[in-house]
Amino acid sequence: MSQSTASSDWEIVIGLEVHVQLHTRAKVFASCGWGFGQEPNEQVDAVVLGLPGTLPVVNREAVERSILFGLVVGAEIPERCAWDRKNYFYPDNPKNYQLTQKDFPVVVGGKVEIELPGASRNVMGEHKWIRLHHAHLEEDVGKLSHAGGGSLVDYNRAGVPLLEIVTEPDLRSAAEAEAFLRSLVAMLTQAGVADCDMEKGQLRCDCNVSVRPRGATKLGTRTETKNLNSISGVRDTVIYESARQIRELQAGRAIVQETRGWNAEQGRGYVLRDKEDAHDYRYFPDPDIPTLLISRDTVQRLQQQVPENLYDRQRRYMEKLALPYTAASVLVAQRRLAEWFEEAVAAYPANPQGIANLIANDLLRDLAAGSAESSGEGVSTTPAKTVDDCPLKPAQLAALVKLTDEGLISKQQAKEVFAEMFKTGQDPMVIVEQKGLKQNSDTGELEKIVREVVADPAVAKSIAEYRAGNEKAINALKGPIMKRTQGKANPSLIDQLLRKILG
Repeated sequence: MSQSTASSDWEIVIGLEVHVQLHTRAKVFASCGWGFGQEPNEQVDAVVLGLPGTLPVVNREAVERSILFGLVVGAEIPERCAWDRKNYFYPDNPKNYQLTQKDFPVVVGGKVEIELPGASRNVMGEHKWIRLHHAHLEEDVGKLSHAGGGSLVDYNRAGVPLLEIVTEPDLRSAAEAEAFLRSLVAMLTQAGVADCDMEKGQLRCDCNVSVRPRGATKLGTRTETKNLNSISGVRDTVIYESARQIRELQAGRAIVQETRGWNAEQGRGYVLRDKEDAHDYRYFPDPDIPTLLISRDTVQRLQQQVPENLYDRQRRYMEKLALPYTAASVLVAQRRLAEWFEEAVAAYPANPQGIANLIANDLLRDLAAGSAESSGEGVSTTPAKTVDDCPLKPAQLAALVKLTDEGLISKQQAKEVFAEMFKTGQDPMVIVEQKGLKQNSDTGELEKIVREVVADPAVAKSIAEYRAGNEKAINALKGPIMKRTQGKANPSLIDQLLRKILG
């Protein structure tokens, strides 16, 4: 069955549980540090392993990162939160229980704005708000590696602070699920709450999917697909699982509430086990961690760290600075890039569009390519990844745009100057003078050259075509003029003089 047929008769209902490793120096209930790429079982201590006589201590940094996320999404921050023991026996869980928050989470409610595909150059795509049910702070578990007939366990990840963000069932398509995750990642990273590097397992997602006849209000039976480690995996799971459920229902079979896995290589899901309910985990309040009181002073202090909303900034760029959507959407994707752009605009407010174009088209291209070279030996350096990794400064980029606007160099020459600035960090005017790129804007001298070219019989045909109404024919006269001036004539001045002389 095609997706179009399915969507016309059935409605897909999706809820996500997103597990995000918080950006902290230590684990959530232990003092040992953590990071990616260490030797197995090096980042553990007695508390992580749950050895007798040890007691957990709540990591203040992890709690504050969680509160900051709640403020970013406009959630309620309760005056108290508490931890429970979620009991289950599995090799990746050294204590045989997980410390989590069942009844008193650190974040309640909130919403995330998403943008759906369909944007054009100057118009944003459709926007929608996705409600959050809550977000709770818990500890991550270890990692199992299966090889041959056995399994190996690495507890380095055990105890890492994990914020589980639970949505309401507001998502209605794979595209919406994908857009939600992209918006969420941008919010988390721009606020400094988390790095969200999915290749390092720092963000994983459980995807709940159900379907119901279009127009129905009662939710269908859902399945939960666990541990999806990519945004594309979530998208593909929604497409596959919704189609599977529709086929089952149309064949007269009931949907079984179950926990499923996803095989990305085969592009299909599979059954893991029957779905557990809360009573299966025998939750009870942890006796070792007292209820945590969250002061309003702490909340107010963290409120000052909340960055501008991603899409509010995008709307501001389009409405106040007249940027096209294609540039604004690129600039707001990274907080530091947007700040860098605004620093450049502050240095030269006259042309934010020109600055945005240089950043979106030239700066990001060279950052991605890592085309910076060392200033003495001419060998490639480590590829630059952010605007802070290159020698070019915002005010220098602004100065380059200003030189172009003032007609001192052409747009083509500006690209040559930019490339040199990116390599060396030199000011644009220094490069212009070193390379002799300054445009000739001497009206008297250029008018003399233009009249000489117009008098040349070789261009008589082009002149006749221009006077007959062919506007493009004038371009054939500009080449000889630029040749005589060694490419240094001001193009806009040439155009004005030609039109004046040709009448």
